[in-house]
Amino acid sequence: MSNKSKLHKSWQEKLADDKGLPKVEKITAKQSKRWGAGTIVIPAPKEVDEIMKKVPKGKLIIINQIRAILAKKHNATIGCPITTGIFACIAARAAEEAKAEGKKDATPYWRTLKSGGELNEKYPGGINNLKALLKAEGHIIIQKGKKYVVKDFEKYLVRL
Repeated sequence: MSNKSKLHKSWQEKLADDKGLPKVEKITAKQSKRWGAGTIVIPAPKEVDEIMKKVPKGKLIIINQIRAILAKKHNATIGCPITTGIFACIAARAAEEAKAEGKKDATPYWRTLKSGGELNEKYPGGINNLKALLKAEGHIIIQKGKKYVVKDFEKYLVRL
């Protein structure tokens, strides 16, 4: 085992490390200016991954749907936008790592879009990889300014 692998966790290890999550907290006064009053769930990484795994071929989900599913599951007002996005990226990198190791059933992270149907440039392989994976599933990708979106993405949203 190299020193690097001892010092740095793999993406799959990061995905498995729940760090005491999920937890539901009261939205602070500062946060309420942005998110309103109530409670916020900070999900565990695996929870985000599990939702992403449920999206079948040809279907899509946007990150806000994942946040709503998490909020409902934990009886919170909202799902944390920051950690949910970070954990989606960790799930994507863990999926690529697992695929490289020959594991099957990797999370189809390319089916998880940002709001407005936008492709997430932070996912492995960047926009070009995502465009190829989505086109292979029959989606049409269009450019809007500097962003890339799935055309008519609303028609393909999954209901979980």
